[in-house]
Amino acid sequence: MRSIRDLDTVELIIDAQGLLDSIRGPERVVDAGTLRALQQSGNYVVGLFDGDGDEERMIGASIAFFGEPGRRAMHSHITALVPEYRGRGWGRELKEHQRQWAFSRDVGRITWTFDPLVARNAHFFLTVLGARATGYSVNVYGIFGGGDAGDESDRLDVEWALADIARPPAAETVVETLAIPADIEGLRESDPAAAHEWRLRLRTEMEALLGRGLRLAGFDVERGYLFTA
Repeated sequence: MRSIRDLDTVELIIDAQGLLDSIRGPERVVDAGTLRALQQSGNYVVGLFDGDGDEERMIGASIAFFGEPGRRAMHSHITALVPEYRGRGWGRELKEHQRQWAFSRDVGRITWTFDPLVARNAHFFLTVLGARATGYSVNVYGIFGGGDAGDESDRLDVEWALADIARPPAAETVVETLAIPADIEGLRESDPAAAHEWRLRLRTEMEALLGRGLRLAGFDVERGYLFTA
């Protein structure tokens, strides 16, 4: 049995911190005290559970907090699943729960950032969810371990307009494409230098395309990022 519910006890908060640490490595994404403060102040702090009773296990978590009041927005800090549960549609279930939670509180948009070299996330966020890329930022968090494995932390900024889901661009409107590796995470383990070269290459080409006034309008698993005029 699967369920999503608020992390409303200290025990659940500590479990969530442990889960996120196990996924992201030694550089902690968020500590238990901050999680508790976010939860107690009415923000979005939930866990995804699998199993029943004593066999129940937390397999995912999602944390978001309210943004500028005038924009009716939230910022999604992290949504993560343990690796063996990915590819089952449960990440989408978590994001849909976040979407409905936001709707019920008069929030119209959710923002977040992600590593543009991670193809599975680009596909999920831009194609499956229909979020829109709004900007590209260089080395946002500095160099740290975990998800970037010691590389510089460039990010794509995205916005999910909850009542206006983006659609992939029509084929005839795509004027440029920008490919990325199918598995940058595996490459970071096997050849960190090559992975870093991809970081620099993507940064240079992304900034050049955006500098020409093109719009990053979607992602295709075969061709990479899709740009329109």
